[in-house]
Amino acid sequence: MASPAKSSELIFYINGKKVVEKNADPEEMLLGYLRRKVGLTGTKYGCGEGGCGACTIMVSRYDPVQDSVHHSAVTACLLPICSLYGAAVVTVEGVGSTKTKLHPVQERIAKAHGSQCGFCTPGMVMSMYTLLRNKPKPTMEEIRETLEGNLCRCTGYRPIVDGFKSFCDKQQCCQNKEEGGKCCMENGYFHDQEEDVSEELFGTEDFLPHDPTQDIIFPPELLLMGKKQDGGQLCFQGDRVKWISPALLKDLAHLKAQYPDAPLLVGNTTLGPKMNLNRAVYPVLLHTGRIPELRAISRSSNGLRVGAGCSLSALKDALQRGMEQLNPEKSRVYQALVQTLQCLAAKQIRNVATIGGNIMSADPKYDLSSVLAAAESTLHIVSTAGVREVCLNEEFFTGFGKTALRPDEILLAIDIPHSKPWEFVSAFRQAQRREFAFSILNAGMRVVFRDESPVVESLDLFYGGVGPTLVKARTTCKELTGRVWDEKLLAEGTQLLREEISLSPTAPGGRVEYRRTLVLSFFFKFYVQVLLELKQKGIAVSDPPPEYLSALEQYRNELPHGHHTFQMVPEVQPFTDPVGRPRMHQAAFQQATGEAQYYDDIPAVQGELFVSMVTSTRAHAKIMSIDASAALAMPGVVTFITAEHVPGQNRRLWFGNIEELFAEEEVICVGQIIGAIVAESRELAKRALRLVIVTYEDVLPVFFTIEEAIEHQSFFEPKRKLERGNVEEGFERSDHILEGELYMGGQEHFYMETQGVIAVPRGEAGEMELYVATQHAAYTQEVVGLTLGVESNKITCHVKRLGGGFGGKVMKIASLSAITATAAYRTGRAVRCVLERGDDMLITSGRHPFLGKYKVGYMNDGTILAADITYYSNGGCTLDESSFIMEKALLHMDNGYKIPHLRGRGFVCRTFLPSYTAFRGFGGPQGLTIIESVLHEVAAKCGLPAHQVREVNMYQGESSLTHHRQLFSPTDMLRCWSECLEKSDYEERLLAVQRFNSSNRWRKRGMSIVPLKFGIGFSKGFYNQGAALVNIYKDGSVLVSHGGTEMGQGINTKAIQIASRILKVPMSSIHVKETCTGNVPNAAPSAASFGTDAVGMAVKNACEKLMGRLEPIKKKNPEYTWKKLVVEAYCQKISLSATGFFMGPHTGVDWERSEGTAYYYFTFGACCSEVEIDCLTGDHKNIRTDIVMDVGRSLNPALDIGQVEGGFVQGLGLYTIEELQFSPDGALRTRGPSDYKIPALSDVPHILNTHLLTNAGNPHAIYSSKGIGEPPVFFGCTVFFAIKEAIAAARRERGLSESFSLSSPATAEKIHMACQETFTTAASSSEGGRCRPWAINV
Repeated sequence: MASPAKSSELIFYINGKKVVEKNADPEEMLLGYLRRKVGLTGTKYGCGEGGCGACTIMVSRYDPVQDSVHHSAVTACLLPICSLYGAAVVTVEGVGSTKTKLHPVQERIAKAHGSQCGFCTPGMVMSMYTLLRNKPKPTMEEIRETLEGNLCRCTGYRPIVDGFKSFCDKQQCCQNKEEGGKCCMENGYFHDQEEDVSEELFGTEDFLPHDPTQDIIFPPELLLMGKKQDGGQLCFQGDRVKWISPALLKDLAHLKAQYPDAPLLVGNTTLGPKMNLNRAVYPVLLHTGRIPELRAISRSSNGLRVGAGCSLSALKDALQRGMEQLNPEKSRVYQALVQTLQCLAAKQIRNVATIGGNIMSADPKYDLSSVLAAAESTLHIVSTAGVREVCLNEEFFTGFGKTALRPDEILLAIDIPHSKPWEFVSAFRQAQRREFAFSILNAGMRVVFRDESPVVESLDLFYGGVGPTLVKARTTCKELTGRVWDEKLLAEGTQLLREEISLSPTAPGGRVEYRRTLVLSFFFKFYVQVLLELKQKGIAVSDPPPEYLSALEQYRNELPHGHHTFQMVPEVQPFTDPVGRPRMHQAAFQQATGEAQYYDDIPAVQGELFVSMVTSTRAHAKIMSIDASAALAMPGVVTFITAEHVPGQNRRLWFGNIEELFAEEEVICVGQIIGAIVAESRELAKRALRLVIVTYEDVLPVFFTIEEAIEHQSFFEPKRKLERGNVEEGFERSDHILEGELYMGGQEHFYMETQGVIAVPRGEAGEMELYVATQHAAYTQEVVGLTLGVESNKITCHVKRLGGGFGGKVMKIASLSAITATAAYRTGRAVRCVLERGDDMLITSGRHPFLGKYKVGYMNDGTILAADITYYSNGGCTLDESSFIMEKALLHMDNGYKIPHLRGRGFVCRTFLPSYTAFRGFGGPQGLTIIESVLHEVAAKCGLPAHQVREVNMYQGESSLTHHRQLFSPTDMLRCWSECLEKSDYEERLLAVQRFNSSNRWRKRGMSIVPLKFGIGFSKGFYNQGAALVNIYKDGSVLVSHGGTEMGQGINTKAIQIASRILKVPMSSIHVKETCTGNVPNAAPSAASFGTDAVGMAVKNACEKLMGRLEPIKKKNPEYTWKKLVVEAYCQKISLSATGFFMGPHTGVDWERSEGTAYYYFTFGACCSEVEIDCLTGDHKNIRTDIVMDVGRSLNPALDIGQVEGGFVQGLGLYTIEELQFSPDGALRTRGPSDYKIPALSDVPHILNTHLLTNAGNPHAIYSSKGIGEPPVFFGCTVFFAIKEAIAAARRERGLSESFSLSSPATAEKIHMACQETFTTAASSSEGGRCRPWAINV
């Protein structure tokens, strides 16, 4: 029977306004539509695959089944606009604004200092806003679940939680309750502390009340449309894709018969990434979101029937309701599924992804299939031929991405049965990150016993992740059926699984040995769990050993909370003076409302074009030909540019090394830019890229790893060396000699805003304006000028703010800007470049991998007499800043330890990878970590506590000389160390760790504490300068311009605080507009933790000049207000504009003599972390971290604590979960958030305490403050060494050596394999021969 007439009009609402699209394009996602067609740029692009949460919006729909409106947080980047028929969309702009009224969510995240760079803030706001629309008084657990899909690279999450937990009903709190009954919602804690120490970074008393009645209502028109339900079929035809959305099941069946190859789509979470990232095209898309039968959930006495179009969130809710209604014995299947769903994807994805999509994707890393198969779930299949039932098992999946369904068939529903009295069902998974990550391995297991006996009647073991499809251990299950559930069954089952579940050494995804061991570990966990339940049911089985019980404990994901203390300003300081007080980021409200503008938020100018890069697919090859004819033939493609089109220099010298803008004759890495497509739109440019054909001829040698570079003696110049004392003599005097090495992997910046620029030619005298995301505008200006062959005075760079930088937007953005400017020059039109996440990760690279090889001589008490350390970094194919980074590693190789005889040598390896670049810490973390590894290993060899060995080797006294002979005082470092020991209750907790380890076989804990001495400023002295321009206007307002870049660190806020103190005007009267090379020329990069030092002094200098000019008038007329004073100065023709300049210290190192004042001063600190590991899986939980940081006299404690915690969490990622993988051909495999995991909310230590050292000063910097941006990253190593302590405890129990190799990051795989427990040995491969690995350690 035919459906009613089709409609070509798409009707939906955005922020309460009706939208009617007559020609909706099925390929258009809501994110692009909002940003480029509606002009709502508060919703941000972060990844294009639903993996970061930056584009979170709220979608509201009327549900006719429940006769209610439901609000869902959804990622706009995966949401086709055609799916929005009848929906209401709310973006951050619709929630509140600074022009009208802030919503409490926006106000509280801002006032709680939860917005730094601000790029993730709108997404955070929308997730929380949606939760409040559904539940005005949420629990802490609901807040945690809501925010798990929103990534933040700046804050460390804690301040975001602090702001949002104020919405909780305090009676319902607290999951974070501590000893003594203290609630997490109470901002602070109290024990003996000085009177001038505060814990209050913000006050809650003036928070706007939350009034749900003020929220946007669901449009009545959509309510009527939803209730009408006329069964009409919608059809939208685009240029390449037709979208058909039937409302009746029978119509869908006919359409599937008519278009058997057309994919079915509801949430678009599987097809969307393929469309966005791989440019996949599906000529016909069948949208099934309007069919009631597919969304229906019904209950029976036997179980739950769930429509295939039911969202995972709705499924989870239904299962949880079932668990409340059923006794635990009947709800075991539900419990296993809920446990899996809690970790599956994120809330935004679960809100739209469906159970049917999860199954039909036939991807073994999607966890549900293994559990549903173990539960013996039944699938209901429908087609024009009728309905049939299929058992969900391994035979249903015929290959990767393939099922046994015919092309014309549709999955209608899934029957999920209740568990039976003697049936036990469990789910297991292990991923790179506990939440919001695809599983490395998942399993669903079920055993049925003969009534009231331990004899196995049937057994099902399903694994996902050990093959292209779901795998059932059929032989194992058959052999164990009829057996008694005892240790013998466990032993034989383990052996059978080892033999049956095979995995090729070249299996996609790698981690082969690890996955093999997880197969056995999961089975063991299941065995113990069932054994315990049988015992509880009174069955005569052997008691599980008490130490086995730790195998069953699951880590609970918890919100981070903690205490923060800082020294208050002196009582005599005027209240109007903001310096030293915790002030909110000056743009926090704008960031929380989406009003803050980033480069890609700037509206397109008329005729604007878009440029996309054509990159090399070979690591080392000659370019034989480039054929762009097919791309140029596409309508809308304007031009293709290569090296021959560069009007100025395509090649430039960088410290004696040639850097090419476009590869000319030869490519030297995968990802090197060969050319660029310029087109009328970004979509066209991306499509055209695929039509450019480059032919190559491979060139040898080609290598990627540090070891290979050493073998080829492939190093950049210069090679560096620092030496103090006589190392050989020190070795002779030592009691013991130890040799070892430590490898540290690289790290992706993963700033939330990808790199890009807008180049606007002015058409006169070669002038060009660049709106660019750079930390070093002057360098970008210089490179663009050289490329275009014009002077720098014709190139003006504007930087409003960055959505994160971390060193990654210093060098590479200059080349991207030059290419974009070349396109603008060639076309005479404005050109925009916005890198997609995958291209950004491929082209721009990140932190250098390091290999440290050391030889150390030490005494019996742990005192180190001599150390000889050789550092190798992987610099990639060009020099970039690698030599400076190696120098910083060498300059930090002593950390806080006085080693009498110390030698360090540094080699930057030249390989055929994209060149590595600056990253927060700039080599410091690598240099520091390797010496900490030396201390750790010496302690292990001496059998002494590591903190004791660290103490005995620390610098002491009022003054000391570093290994490069720079004088400094270690006093404040020692104070930080002592306070950290005290505030962390180190000694007492260390004993508690030992007690825990002695009573837990499969769980182990570890603690580590380290000191820090970190050099601030540039070791290249000419960079230690700052400039500013301060203008006072007749109305009394002040405009500050400076050479720094605001990227979340709060440099503008601190500049305003400084200006406010000098000028004695409120901060609200002072504005910082942008960084501009036309206002402040030749500025140094915002890097090296030196930005505020340089800019602050320059602003102070300019303001003091102005006050000096105003002083005579003020002295003569003391009654004048500020505004009257300014007007009078104007009338007297006194200049109200002043430049400020700061000529920083001369720093430098004489590398021949191994001496020099390398840094302006040192920032000190200490950090203690405690972790717990699961030896059976390698999973770990960060329990607690305590940080004491010396920031001198803080200019703004809120910003400084934010930098400390954000840096620490970024370091936590560096040392534990952030793992870059390269193929053996040198291609980056981890090119987005689905593969590369940065810390999410639940990865942050449950307790995170941060204390700023009191009574500290710094005579060298602005108002006795200290730079703080880079140093805390290193503190992530405390988690690494705590993990190593936990592994050592596990090995000690097994009689294994406590000296073992563990490279960074300490991933779950590495932790598990280092423990070398029973199943690791049992699963070890016996296959010989060399195989091509999935990934290589570069």
